[in-house]
Amino acid sequence: MTKKRRTKDELRGWQSDIIVDLIKRYDFEYISMNPGASFRGLHDSIVNYGDNDPPMLLCNHEEIAVQIAHGYAKASGKPMAVILHNLVGLLHSNMAIYYAYIDRVPMFIMGATGPMDEGKRRPHIDWTHTALVQGNAVRDYVKWDYQPYSIDGVPESFARAYSIMTTQPQGPVYMCFDADIQEQPITREIPLPPLHAVATPAVMMPDPAAINAIADKLMASNMPMLLPEYVGRHADGFNNMVALAEMAGAGVWDINNALNFPNKHKLSISLDKGALKEVDLVVGLDIKDWEKSTRELNSTTRQVETIVRADADWVEMSFAEIGMSKWSMDYCRMQPVSVRALGDTAVGIPALTEACRTRIAGNSQLQAKIQERTAKIGKRHDETWAKWQVDARKDWDAAPMTTERLAMEVWDVIKDEDWVLTANNLKNGVRKLWDFDKPYRHPGRELGTATQIGISLGVALAHKKEKRIVVDIQPDGDLMFDAGALWVAAKYEIPMLIVMYNNRAYFNDWEHQIRMARLRGTDVDKAHIGMDLFGPEPDFAGLARSMGVWAEGPYEDPKDVRGALERALEVVKSGKPALIDTVTRHR
Repeated sequence: MTKKRRTKDELRGWQSDIIVDLIKRYDFEYISMNPGASFRGLHDSIVNYGDNDPPMLLCNHEEIAVQIAHGYAKASGKPMAVILHNLVGLLHSNMAIYYAYIDRVPMFIMGATGPMDEGKRRPHIDWTHTALVQGNAVRDYVKWDYQPYSIDGVPESFARAYSIMTTQPQGPVYMCFDADIQEQPITREIPLPPLHAVATPAVMMPDPAAINAIADKLMASNMPMLLPEYVGRHADGFNNMVALAEMAGAGVWDINNALNFPNKHKLSISLDKGALKEVDLVVGLDIKDWEKSTRELNSTTRQVETIVRADADWVEMSFAEIGMSKWSMDYCRMQPVSVRALGDTAVGIPALTEACRTRIAGNSQLQAKIQERTAKIGKRHDETWAKWQVDARKDWDAAPMTTERLAMEVWDVIKDEDWVLTANNLKNGVRKLWDFDKPYRHPGRELGTATQIGISLGVALAHKKEKRIVVDIQPDGDLMFDAGALWVAAKYEIPMLIVMYNNRAYFNDWEHQIRMARLRGTDVDKAHIGMDLFGPEPDFAGLARSMGVWAEGPYEDPKDVRGALERALEVVKSGKPALIDTVTRHR
């Protein structure tokens, strides 16, 4: 006899089912996790009450679980859910959560603890894995954390956490659900937030007077520069930036924490520090870090010099002090500005564009001025771009290959595809050689070692439905941290072309040791000690194959790379990940 399938109302019998209803109510598409007994009740509810919808993605480490959600949110604009096992799982994930926080990424992290009722705890293990209060471990770098003390507190706190997470500036939140609360049967009706309830507040419009003041300064400037950092995270941010730049005749330097502006547009001056010397007005747009793009750093002496003219004016439209950390200094050095428009660039930039349009209309003198500086910026852009193409050909046949040769080999294989670059940009090399012509081409640069393979998987997951060719230029040292992420790619068939940026070293730090040796007169030839990844050299292709990922390499001779990339591309087009191990020269 076929057993009759129970209805949802009949199935809902455990308090953890309420959490599943909320996960579905807020339309999360995936849940990344590493298993743990503290959320066994929730796990069972997701599988049996929720039909594993949204699906859980099993990750080999909590850091990978968080990073996948990080990359997914950057690429899609949608938050993922993450589940972390009690105190130990949370502590394993700390660094990844911090990176999500400083990158302003929305992420709904669910944890579990306890039971907080001492009488329900298993000997030893439930004691050593429980904290008071568990969220304190990440409180300095999440937007909000909460631990409801009964099932009655779960729906409201879940809704509040979602609202806080998705309100600009966005960031991760942490919800901790007591194991005993999850495992108790439902004994009464627990109301959920009403369907018509607004999940996220409307965006905050900057003060119109401040917008008009910035527009006046743009019109009066002889050489203005727009400096966007997170603008491209908004659905229309990329196109809004193009409209503003063209209307104002302003050069654009894209900080690249999102893709804010097309790099081959004639008004792009990104990475051309010589262009900054003429700038008399800097307009910061959704920005935290003013310094890195506008200053010259002597990495040996730590001395910083401003490239922009000393008499230049600075203005901004951003969230400024909203969400300022009381612990981390990720807010960077404060830049004095003459106008500060506090609010969201999603609505502020179109308003600024319209304010400029109003001033230009019917003013032939102003129109001529804007046309003249647009032509001047465009000429410099074309000359700089041509120079970069010539520079990329230097040492073209060297083996191991240059990073520029690697960038061009990858570009020649993918340029006619609908492609996406995940995180690493070869020390900005691809920004000088590839054509980033669409908003989704790149969700923004990486955040350092032990972030890139996980974030890249999240980016690839976000683009899986569109069947885009997602390219991960994967540093070797980074993959050594989280090699198990390759297994996740194979298990869930996340298509991604992984091209190893393998210089067999943690070379960023190696460079610092070279600087110290030269400054102090010590032996430069010893600078690699504690920095190199040779003797033995990791076999990344062999490692990938052991995880179920198609792989070839290592290749040192650049002439061997094209064919390997083409073979790998066919694997990715079939819906699976592929890895090519390419060995590059030290920069």
